[in-house]
Amino acid sequence: MSSYAGVHQKGSFNLQILFESIRQSSDFKKAGAITFFVGVVRGEDEKGETVEKLTLEAYEEKANETLKEICDDLKKKEGIVDVQIHHLLGEFKVGEDLVYVSVAGGHRQQIFPVLQEAVERYKHESPLFKKETVMDADGKQREDWVSERDLH
Repeated sequence: MSSYAGVHQKGSFNLQILFESIRQSSDFKKAGAITFFVGVVRGEDEKGETVEKLTLEAYEEKANETLKEICDDLKKKEGIVDVQIHHLLGEFKVGEDLVYVSVAGGHRQQIFPVLQEAVERYKHESPLFKKETVMDADGKQREDWVSERDLH
């Protein structure tokens, strides 16, 4: 298991592992709150078409480096004890977990903005590649590589 950030093959990391990791932090005694973001496979794409499955790939070395840098940067914020980002790779069905982001800190007011920043940064900075398999309105299946940047 990586320390507090990285990409993992589907099935090798889960929310329970993350929760245990946070509690084992040497600074955990300073935490008064923990918040989580769990990203899951949405069953409909931006055009309203039915998503059949999602495949996630990454430039793993760079993704691990980028996720670690984001966590290191955010941990410097006042009152923040721990920040972790773990993205899963592989093939996923609708509803399955894709990513876990956690922030632990002294007070709830400190952790929510950091959680939101962590999510936005990993989505825009990490070399993660998403391929959607969708069923279009005519009943034809198609695969498209999707960029978060294309959705905004």
